[in-house]
Amino acid sequence: MAYKNNKAGYENTLLGVLFLTFGFVFFDRLALSFLFPFMADELQLSNSHLGMLSSVLALAWAVSGALVGAWSDRRGIRKPLLIIAVILFSLCSALSGLVTGFLSLLLFRGIMGLAEGPILPLSQSLMVEASSPHRRGLNMGLLQGSAAGLLGAVIGPPVLVALAEAYGWRHAFIISLVPGLLIALLIWRYVLPDRPRGEPRADAATNHGGGHRLALLKSRNIVLCTLISCFFLTWFIVLISFTPTFLIKVRDYSPASMGMVMSCLGGAWVLWGFGVPAISDRIGRRPTLVLFSLIAACCPMALLFAPSPMILGVLMLLTYTGLGCFTLFMATIPAETVPREVMATALGMIMGIGELVGGFVAPTIAGFAADRFGLSIVMWMSCGGALLAAVLALFLKETAPAVLARQQRRQADATTAAATPTLQGNQP
Repeated sequence: MAYKNNKAGYENTLLGVLFLTFGFVFFDRLALSFLFPFMADELQLSNSHLGMLSSVLALAWAVSGALVGAWSDRRGIRKPLLIIAVILFSLCSALSGLVTGFLSLLLFRGIMGLAEGPILPLSQSLMVEASSPHRRGLNMGLLQGSAAGLLGAVIGPPVLVALAEAYGWRHAFIISLVPGLLIALLIWRYVLPDRPRGEPRADAATNHGGGHRLALLKSRNIVLCTLISCFFLTWFIVLISFTPTFLIKVRDYSPASMGMVMSCLGGAWVLWGFGVPAISDRIGRRPTLVLFSLIAACCPMALLFAPSPMILGVLMLLTYTGLGCFTLFMATIPAETVPREVMATALGMIMGIGELVGGFVAPTIAGFAADRFGLSIVMWMSCGGALLAAVLALFLKETAPAVLARQQRRQADATTAAATPTLQGNQP
């Protein structure tokens, strides 16, 4: 089969399939947060348990994302791994509905994390190769940000809450198996086979960081993106894990009001998920990441102090910008920094270390802190993560193709302007 990655038809088809794939990953990942208030009493779960459940899934993401990403680069295998991962995490999510206590739930969430971890680096490495340069940020934002927001945070909360109230939380988990199997079928049918290892990429990365994998650790952008990932994942995992319980137990919201607020959060996720990367295509990755990281730091403050559910919903739409930022430091900037041969390795490393620190360590600490000092403490932890990410983003090197092209044109114009008087002065 001839490769047609440079054509808009396949680019859009791949975007649609991977949009559904990663969106459903987050539907399953966030299901525990939305269903936790319904299952906590039956399984005798505390805030510490919620933190540990989030942490073990993040730890599994970290390990499998980094290891499988590097292995796929060495072997040149992506499509089969993606299909296997989707089937496996769908099975584990369904099995979460059969648990009898904390330990069995912890086991299934850990296995599910192992299956989900490779999906983002594999999907983004496929998408960046199929993307036109002027659409790269937009495509990757739709895939990673908007997909997760639409399926995980807009559709997820009302669907899961309705299922839990009508049929019980166990059925809400079990039903998730069906769409997972359908998505695996779409990947098998519509994603092209893996490209032969010797075939060069049509649109090489703009700033090579070196072919050797150890060179990744010498790249300023890769190191900074890894550190930003640690702090921004702290913002996200702590916020998304504890917000439903916080709204019900601390703010005294009803389950319906909680679901409405979380849907507004999901709407912002969809909007900013593609909006932030699209803006970065025009004004640059670095200024966009700094600006919207600062806005994201306001989101947990709104959860603490907003006077009513309606006002809180509006503030969620305005301040929940972080998932658009995720696409920049976790996919777009690294993809524009390193060559194809180590792309999945770089994406897996940034995601893996970020999940280890921000996804594994942070929610565990947050859970124990919430049990000791109250749930409000987790919102301050989330705010601090976004602020530190904004500071680190100041030191990134710009990678946006349009911005780099404008800089080169300005330099060429300046050189020409400087040379013109000299040439005129030499004329007889």
